[in-house]
Amino acid sequence: MDATRTSSAPLDPASMSPDALAAEVARRMWDGDRATQALGMELLEVRAGYARIRMPIRRDMTNGHGICHGGYMFLLADSTFAFACNSHNQRAVAASAEIHFIASAHEGDVLTAEGVEQHLAGRSGVYDMRVTDQTGRLIALFRGKSATIKGQFVEPPAGLDAKE
Repeated sequence: MDATRTSSAPLDPASMSPDALAAEVARRMWDGDRATQALGMELLEVRAGYARIRMPIRRDMTNGHGICHGGYMFLLADSTFAFACNSHNQRAVAASAEIHFIASAHEGDVLTAEGVEQHLAGRSGVYDMRVTDQTGRLIALFRGKSATIKGQFVEPPAGLDAKE
């Protein structure tokens, strides 16, 4: 995903398509997401209610069994969850999350998490992430429940009411 924007003109979220708004939100989130960047993750795609992120498994991500530490798989799924649940331009955080480890991953594997919104109403959302390896093999299933908080990533230009 191209995380650069060339225009410095103010953006009006009300005039943007849901997917264009999701892409702009993702760009702004990515700029401040040091943890995701430090782990070598790559944001592949974001649209309204959806995100896909890839992460290569390095030697320093393996545990005493010689397999990828589950915490790194959780981080990948959780980062994907964050981009999916914030894609509507309403700031959201995790209220809860759980992961089911299906298979192990190893140094040199490339994991991809795909997150899909299942339900969004009021202040709550439910998102499912599938983590697969480079062959498409299922590695983990993650479900996150989001809660919206105050604020937006893309604020309406000064003088415009967000509901106009």
